[in-house]
Amino acid sequence: MASLPPPLTWLDPGEPFPAVTVAWGQESDAPGLLCAGADLLPHTLQAAYAQGIFPWFSDGQPILWWSPDPRMVLRVQDFRLHRSLRKTLHTFIATAGCEVRMDTAFPQVIQACAESSRRGQSGTWIVDDMVAAYTRLHTLGLAHSVETWCDGVLVGGLYCIGIGQAVFGESMFMRQTDASKIALAALVAFCRHTGIQMVDCQQNTQHLASLGAREMPRADFVHHVRQAREGQAPQWEFSPLYWNELLSA
Repeated sequence: MASLPPPLTWLDPGEPFPAVTVAWGQESDAPGLLCAGADLLPHTLQAAYAQGIFPWFSDGQPILWWSPDPRMVLRVQDFRLHRSLRKTLHTFIATAGCEVRMDTAFPQVIQACAESSRRGQSGTWIVDDMVAAYTRLHTLGLAHSVETWCDGVLVGGLYCIGIGQAVFGESMFMRQTDASKIALAALVAFCRHTGIQMVDCQQNTQHLASLGAREMPRADFVHHVRQAREGQAPQWEFSPLYWNELLSA
């Protein structure tokens, strides 16, 4: 008979997070679930990410906090630039009016991610409270958007958290084919240029694995975060010269 997971810890606002080692295991119905409650204030979110914890919940649920083991990450040197994406990038770079920007349209990016349909999902985890919370983080310089623009129109992008040199990917969207992949490739190029080693992907998906992401033990991930969060935060600006970090490889 499978063992039951331990009772779920409920946090009041301001309470510290429990150790990630007490998160529910793979044998449970919710692997990686750590605790519930607290709030989505900037200092709470910053404390969570600094310990390898992130919020994920739907409308009608309390705030749920997660720290799965293993953790899906993309080491930027392992990014797979498939032939088709390489061709797409060459075309994008050579096309007048097409460009990547950072942090010029964060509210639009996170709202577009919230409104994007996901295969196998009937709703979104990017609920209104999450949109408001991460927009506050953006104003504090801790949440960032990577945006794909064509002829002045936002056609794709992603948003992420950055604490020092620790980067945590959150969600992507696209309105044109491959626009989100272009944004991810731009983030990888940016990370390579600025010395950032990896991007947290949270959960294992086939799509991320196809681009070079892989699982790593949570303990190793948390160790990386502790070191990377103390690093010098980069200037979140994208230069077309950064494409050389990918295309010259």
